Amino acid sequence: MISILLATYNWPQALKLCLESLATQTDKDFEIIIADDGSTESTKQVIESFKHSSPIAITHLWQEDIGFRKTKILNQAIDAAHGDYLVFLDGDCIVQPDFIARHRALAQKGYLVTGSRVLLSEDLTKELLSWPQWNFSAFCTALFSKRIAGGINKYWPLKIKLGNGSWRDYKKFVWRRIKGCNMACWKSDAKAINGFDETMTGWGHEDADFVFRMQHHGITRKSGSWSTEVLHLFHKIHDQSNAAENARRVREKIMAKAL
Repeated sequence: MISILLATYNWPQALKLCLESLATQTDKDFEIIIADDGSTESTKQVIESFKHSSPIAITHLWQEDIGFRKTKILNQAIDAAHGDYLVFLDGDCIVQPDFIARHRALAQKGYLVTGSRVLLSEDLTKELLSWPQWNFSAFCTALFSKRIAGGINKYWPLKIKLGNGSWRDYKKFVWRRIKGCNMACWKSDAKAINGFDETMTGWGHEDADFVFRMQHHGITRKSGSWSTEVLHLFHKIHDQSNAAENARRVREKIMAKAL
């Protein structure tokens, strides 16, 4: 079984769309573990409503809101996962109906997968948030026109899906295209490196640190592009005051391992 580790914080409207998209998966052998970094009651209400309307097993983990501590709640989610394969997802992302199936097809012992995303414009995001329910077919109506108008920043990866192959493998650590909102690995591998570094607080680069330590542990990184794309809803930039410090710490680890 696959465990979806779904990180969220105080955006219940987006989380609702995300959960509704997960409910439409062609591959239904998965559970959802919500890693909630301190959201208010409205988020809990969305989750409870989803529980009543969907047969998907869902667990809600919550911690007090005392700053950005995504690493800590994700480690709790890793521990709570019943599946042997973990897919990390953010609550501001909507998934395609074959998202689980595509990740399962790319899953391979000794590998982790870093997927990619399609960025949505502010106007398109507002439109989707006004929908009574997520509908992927409706979203794909006039998809090319959405691309021309700037509603989405990619078109072809939503239309063409490529299979597995060695061409997806990274030969060394590359910072580029690591997105914690769409990433997958074996639970045993995540546990072997003690999960995310909980000393990294504030937004930024905890995902790069995780991937670097996985690769240093002997795990090969595989690209999930042209297969697992998620739709990333537009939002204002997070507080990035800790991002530079977090990046410095990752670079220090990279340099130390290179010596």
